[in-house]
Amino acid sequence: MKGTIFNIVDVFAEEKCAGNQLAVFRDAGGLAGDTMQKIAKEMGFSETTFILSNAERDGGYDVRIFTPAAEVPFAGHPTLGTAYVIRHEIVKNAVRRVNLNLKVGQIPVAFERQADGEDIVWMTPKEAVFGETFDRREIAPLLTLDADDIDPDYPIQSVSTGLPFVLLPLRSLEAVRRAKVVKDKWLDWVKDRQAKMVFVFCRETVRPGNHVHARAFADYYGIVEDPATGSANSCFAAYLAKHRYSGSGEIDVRVEQGYEIGRPSLIYLKAQDRDGTIHVGVGGKVVMIAQGSFL
Repeated sequence: MKGTIFNIVDVFAEEKCAGNQLAVFRDAGGLAGDTMQKIAKEMGFSETTFILSNAERDGGYDVRIFTPAAEVPFAGHPTLGTAYVIRHEIVKNAVRRVNLNLKVGQIPVAFERQADGEDIVWMTPKEAVFGETFDRREIAPLLTLDADDIDPDYPIQSVSTGLPFVLLPLRSLEAVRRAKVVKDKWLDWVKDRQAKMVFVFCRETVRPGNHVHARAFADYYGIVEDPATGSANSCFAAYLAKHRYSGSGEIDVRVEQGYEIGRPSLIYLKAQDRDGTIHVGVGGKVVMIAQGSFL
């Protein structure tokens, strides 16, 4: 019985069975949106993507992204992973760039060959939009934290590059590990706000050589915790540059994520603040895991 072909890849992964899992369905334009949503729920990953056609349109490939609970206009690891699958399974050529036509517009993805022969896949997200800031005494109880756990030197702020997040700076690795969303309170708090997800981070890391340890919670979209979040990290890169987290408006950092749920991930961030315009790159490695047919 013929079915819809899909690939499974691990994104922001330094090895197999790490990073963030992604199912990518090819030539899926014949599927209805509600069918895509059911498949995404069945797959059970943070996101599942659907390449609508194996042919380009306007210089890019039309792609839809679904969490287990809803369609989203943009997400980071699905963008990188889908571009990787397009390059290896559709184009079948070592092109250096693939464009994705997403709900937020066309997103370019580049492939940068490293000295070891592996590629880092880089996306250029939309320009960051900085939103409201929040009081730490308001936010802390929503994540079972104390107000003193929050780093007072940087703002708690909503930022979006297509999908908004609340960025929450914490003082220590211990506080990041202790953070836990109080689901009912959180969902009530975000119901009238654009940002539905929270990204917590600190300077302490598990592995030497990394610069930031982070976690992302997305209960609103049916994801208790995401192991590697490109959309959040694209917001985070702009935030780091704007607020001079490294002492300047130019950043080049390695973010570790996913350790608390057994999916260690590594995200590369670059950003430059040029006269108030912040240019961001979000990169990582992609590993092919499996191919199958959804009957």
